[in-house]
Amino acid sequence: MKLLGMEKTRYLFKFYYIGADEYFGSQRQPNYLTIEECLLTALQEKNYIHGAKKAGFEVASRTDKFVSARGSTFSFITEKIPILMEINSALPKNIGVWAYSKVPTDFYSRYNAYFRHYKYILTYPKDDSMVNLEAMKKVCKALEGRHNFKNFSKIGKEKVKNIRDMISTSIIIEGNFIIFDFKSRAFLRQQIRRMVTKILEVGFGKISYEEFIDLFDPSKDISYQPADPFGLILWDINYGNNVSFVIDNKSKERRDKYFREQEQKFALKKKLFNFMQHNNIG
Repeated sequence: MKLLGMEKTRYLFKFYYIGADEYFGSQRQPNYLTIEECLLTALQEKNYIHGAKKAGFEVASRTDKFVSARGSTFSFITEKIPILMEINSALPKNIGVWAYSKVPTDFYSRYNAYFRHYKYILTYPKDDSMVNLEAMKKVCKALEGRHNFKNFSKIGKEKVKNIRDMISTSIIIEGNFIIFDFKSRAFLRQQIRRMVTKILEVGFGKISYEEFIDLFDPSKDISYQPADPFGLILWDINYGNNVSFVIDNKSKERRDKYFREQEQKFALKKKLFNFMQHNNIG
């Protein structure tokens, strides 16, 4: 049924989510709660869509369990003008849409993206003399450009092309944290977390620069554990000048308020555990 005589329009949305324990990643899975499932439930409850396939519902990037996002995107076709706070009212606080744009009906939020920007954050060791920051910066630069990233990805049953063009990779120390930034049009599964593992191994002197470069050799099969998913954030998906997002102020305030509340909550927990480490009771 058409609403107010509106024509079918595809909208592209920016949204955030926290990789909380209750979600089994972003992609829909039978019998598991996921980020996509929450979005679809909200959109159907508010009569924006009537089935994912019929509406051409599409999320631009998939993330694993415990990975978060600040600027992921999804799109769908609807006859209803989006009211973002209406959609948010049907979503849990740790998921929310905060900007949108009209796009052509044949627009693909996944394939029309110019690049994806991820951040990875971890605590900086107190004994900073243990970490060779310059060595880590050197291997970060080596990751840039076109490479075969087979040994930086999780090998699955399906065949995938392992060649990727890394636009930029950087690392900074900010306070008590190490912050990585990775930009590429597309990433392989677990690619960022595996790159972080090996960059850190160089920084701690566990492997040499030459051993790191050997990972680009697809004839070798090198197995190891990826870095913890908690530190990974899908920061943004860039569409260049082709898309102009309208930020919904109330939805942005909802997002920021939630982030502030969580920051205060965990700051208190941090202080609590700091106090409990001391033996000066009495």
